[in-house]
Amino acid sequence: MPHNNSQSGADSSNHGKTELGAVMHASKGAFIVTGLFSMIINILMLTGPLFMLQIYDRVLSSGSIPTLVALFILVAILFAFLGLLEMVRSRVMIRVGARMAERLSSRVFSAIIKTSIIGRTKVNTGGALAELEALRQFLSGNGPFVFFDAPWVFLYIGVIFFFHWTLGLLALVGAIVLFILALLNDFRTRKLLISAAQASGTGNKFVETGRRNAEVLTVMGMQKSFLGIWKNEHDKALSQHVEASDRGGTISSITKGLRLFLQSAMLAAGAALAVQQLISPGTMIAASIIMGRALQPVEQGIGQWRGFVRARQAYRMLNNLLAATQDVPQQMDLPVPKGAVKVEHLRIAVPGTQKLILNNVNFAIKPGSGLGVVGPSASGKSSLLRALTGIWMPVGGSVRLDNATLDQWDPEILGKHIGYLPQDVELFAGTVKDNISRFDPDASGEDVISAAQNSGIHEMVLQLTGGYDFEVGDFGENLSAGQRQRVGLARALYHDPPLILLDEPNSNLDVAGDIALTQTILGLRARGRTVIIVAHRKSAIEAVDQLLYLEAGSQQLFGPKDEVLRSIAESSQKAASQKQARLAASAVKQ
Repeated sequence: MPHNNSQSGADSSNHGKTELGAVMHASKGAFIVTGLFSMIINILMLTGPLFMLQIYDRVLSSGSIPTLVALFILVAILFAFLGLLEMVRSRVMIRVGARMAERLSSRVFSAIIKTSIIGRTKVNTGGALAELEALRQFLSGNGPFVFFDAPWVFLYIGVIFFFHWTLGLLALVGAIVLFILALLNDFRTRKLLISAAQASGTGNKFVETGRRNAEVLTVMGMQKSFLGIWKNEHDKALSQHVEASDRGGTISSITKGLRLFLQSAMLAAGAALAVQQLISPGTMIAASIIMGRALQPVEQGIGQWRGFVRARQAYRMLNNLLAATQDVPQQMDLPVPKGAVKVEHLRIAVPGTQKLILNNVNFAIKPGSGLGVVGPSASGKSSLLRALTGIWMPVGGSVRLDNATLDQWDPEILGKHIGYLPQDVELFAGTVKDNISRFDPDASGEDVISAAQNSGIHEMVLQLTGGYDFEVGDFGENLSAGQRQRVGLARALYHDPPLILLDEPNSNLDVAGDIALTQTILGLRARGRTVIIVAHRKSAIEAVDQLLYLEAGSQQLFGPKDEVLRSIAESSQKAASQKQARLAASAVKQ
């Protein structure tokens, strides 16, 4: 992780805040400056009404043009200063939002990846980066200024009270009524907006799933059914957005109409007081204008309410995500491993549950060994590979690489020492070179070609248009399944890691591919690399020397390949004989 992310975690512990709260706390100075500017801006907002008061009560009554000119110059200077402060205040908040996003974007991205690996969590990671962007946009927009300006409502009401207590009381009652409308707006729209956002997120997931499985949907006539599922979520989100907008729009319209009415009421009350010569005509006009300014933050708050609810939802979601995926402390660098693997009493559970899928697995292999992991479907073979990569951590026992448990390694460093080919190979948008090199910005052509040659795909790549610069497309869609698998194998062998883990590496290969795979594994072992293969097809274990047989999550056999295969064959024959005997006995009884 970048240093600044770790720093944010440290800040969090120092201040007793969440990680996101600590990042926001780091901008405390900017918020203070913005608050100070808001104070000056709101005081300067009295310039217009007071200027009008002086025009009515001083200039018109005296007929003094020099006084008018002096007042006009002063007002021009004050308004220029106000505009400058508004610009600076806006730029400060834009940079607060940008700084927050900059400090958290890498951390949020890593948290999304981590929760995807962890699997079942109570945290919804869907669109987490979009939530971060929503929070940034709110901080960079006009929404925060509502909170900075709202406290100064009492300044304006105080000024109106200074003019006359009757006018002040009218302003205070109007502010209270508008505030109640703002609370009502929150009560009537918050749940709808949150529910609409969730339904919209679910619908977006369906769209992405449908895009990635477009062929299946079309060929198998599933498009209409899938469209119906998506449309239900889409219509749900749309109807809730419409209802929330209707409710919010209604209250917003009432608020606007009420504010205009209150300004007129202030003017009428002022006129009545002016007729009685209790206040001047200028005071009457000034009070009406100040009244409008006093109620403006409340009205703006209702207008910005949807953005506030969205930002609040984003803040909570990001808080939960970051809390569920705490940064791993940076580990001390260990020597480059040779590839010795030792598994002791290993127990693995489905992440987020207590359901064991592997129990009491024990084996050890030396560098240069080839281990085949075999067994029936759902016996725990792929789960074992995930444990060997460190993706799934044991709930019991240990996995050691050169005698160090995997949690002693920095995950980023450990990943460079492991070559991993998952069962379902997906490539990333980019070139063949990018994918083989694991998108290493410092990758050399020599290292990429070496990985391709070691995996036996160099000639295949040269046949592609552009060779190593061929664009594979999203998820490798421009390559066949077999080509994707072979590029994935080359990616696993990039920089010649000491430990290579392959999950059914020949599931999409033809006979020539099988032969090339066997030669690749023999070459790896000859260079002292440790290779562990999960296999269903016998051809995948031609080049290994040891076998591990799993069944129902338990280790049944481990040892030299020939001995394990002989034991499996004997067990199968024995089971077949027992089955025939049972069938014969059943026939005799009948």
